[in-house]
Amino acid sequence: MKITDDLNRTIDIASPPQRIISLVPSLTELLFDLGLEKRIVGVTKFCIHPERARKMAVKIGGTKKFNFDQIKALRPDLVIANKEENYKEGVERLIEDYPTYVSDIFDLKDAIKTIKNIGLMTDRVSAAKNLEVKIQEGFEDVKSKLQGKVLYFIWQSPDMVAGSDNFIDHLINWLGLDNAAGQLRRYPQLSESELQKLSPEYIFLSSEPYPFREKHINRFQKLFPDAKILLVDGEMFSWYGSRLQYAPKYFMSLPLLSRY
Repeated sequence: MKITDDLNRTIDIASPPQRIISLVPSLTELLFDLGLEKRIVGVTKFCIHPERARKMAVKIGGTKKFNFDQIKALRPDLVIANKEENYKEGVERLIEDYPTYVSDIFDLKDAIKTIKNIGLMTDRVSAAKNLEVKIQEGFEDVKSKLQGKVLYFIWQSPDMVAGSDNFIDHLINWLGLDNAAGQLRRYPQLSESELQKLSPEYIFLSSEPYPFREKHINRFQKLFPDAKILLVDGEMFSWYGSRLQYAPKYFMSLPLLSRY
């Protein structure tokens, strides 16, 4: 079998891989949900779902720093990586030695493609198809159902928000919301005065990568006295594996003031 990844590379899969390393937390969860837990030999320390992932598999480091000696000892016949979440030099080194599938996900179409390709490579086509249908139906139900101007924070000190050209922005727009930083690319770092000029109606404080909590709300309420401040589950907005099946219901539970 030949599979083309998101870097337009062709990966030769002679038979369904039996020793898989996942370097992407959301795709580790996908592998488990496809029934592949006995084939997963390595994960990152950030692969927190399901809870048993890090107990069943060897932790090979983080998403930005791999332990290559551990990886070599695990003898993987498939490595699953992501262009944004993993670091270029590390992934390039793995590509030289192991069959490595690299995803690069910006929207739901990309996410579905990755789910389908992982299903193909691992002989889990039916399970991947069932998941695909569930995700697509769920997202069709919430398309353009919300409204409002949102500023989505991913970090503070420095303040960083989700701009355009990323998966978070795609989901914000899919829901019918307006990304207040949508005219800026990727994840811009902005000053407080620059942020205030964006005049958001809602502030979304994500649970990851920065762990925003209740204690942070007061600062943002002072910065944006007319905005509604919400703590949101970052996994629902940025994890593009099987967790997407739960995202539509979560989005509709958000206490936004305006709905179509």
